[in-house]
Order: sequence, then C-alpha cells, then structure tokens
Amino acid sequence: MLRRKMYVKYLRSDDVYLNIMNVEESLNKNSIELANRFREVILSGTWIANTNFKNELIDVNWEIAVTQFQNLNTICRLAQHVHYYIAGIKSVLAGGRLNISDKYSFDFLPVASQSEWDDFLWEFWKDAGDFASLVEQLSEQKLNEVFVEEKYGTYKRNIDAMIEHSYYHLGQIVLIKKMLIAVDLKSR
Repeated sequence: MLRRKMYVKYLRSDDVYLNIMNVEESLNKNSIELANRFREVILSGTWIANTNFKNELIDVNWEIAVTQFQNLNTICRLAQHVHYYIAGIKSVLAGGRLNISDKYSFDFLPVASQSEWDDFLWEFWKDAGDFASLVEQLSEQKLNEVFVEEKYGTYKRNIDAMIEHSYYHLGQIVLIKKMLIAVDLKSR
C-alpha cells in the first residue's frame, strides 16, 4: 500500500509554527499496475506485444473480421470471446454476479454488417475501460479475496488471467489478420 504524507502549515498571530498533519492517502499500487497492464493489452499499450486489441481491430472492416481462414476462429469471434470474459468479470467487479460460463464463450450471433461490427467494438472499448477503472479501485485486501468461489482463485489471479488470456488471443488476431491480408494480396 502506497501512503503519502501531507504537511499543513498554520499561522497564528505573530507565532509561526508547523503543525504536521499525517494525512494518509491510500493508493493500491498493485491495483493500479494491474489496471494499466489490462489497458495496455486492450486499449492503448505497445510495450509487450508492440500493439493492442484496439490498434489491431480499429482498421479491420466487418467483412475481414468475419472471414474464416482455414479452420481457425475468425477475428470477430476471437474479439467477441475476449469481450465475453471482460464483461463477465466486470460484472463481478461492479458488485454483480458471475453470469458467464466457458461453454458459452464462443456462442455469439453472427456480425452481418459494418454497423454491427462498429457497435460491438464500441461496446468492447467501453467495457474494457470500465473494467480497468474498477480494477484500479480494488484494495490490496480485495485483490487477495476469493473471486466468487474458491475454485476460481483470487481477484488478482482472475485479473492476471484476463490479461494473459487477452495477449494469447491478441497474438492469434495479429497472425490471422496478416494471413488474410497476404491471401487478399495474392488474389489481386
């Protein structure tokens, strides 16, 4: 836990004296670091992978996003999958219930237009930003508490897993995008 001391000077008639007031401002360094690592992979970072989800998806149109390459998942489906977990964990961080299940983590309605793709991306970025803000607010104690049930580990473990899981799928998206571009260029 990071603590800051603030000093306040008091003036009284002709006497000047220093009244040291110990004001503790609790900042959880671990929560801030986790939130920044999460933002880095989804919204704005380049330190680990030299890219992030937003950077990779912002210039992908819906037709490319839903294009199947061999037997791999589509870019759209991978992005929806990551968003599914972000939204589910965000619900718990906001005080709600865990309403997600691994067995449904790839079950999505198809994206059939640019408008639907844009709407999905807007929701993805919004939920990711909200997720990061909620993580920043977690105390050290909360980070070490059980996440919903003992079998899921702690809040910290789940946030770390979300970051690692996101990097895994970001790598897939980058490779699929490159392969789709290469195939498109060869066909011209």
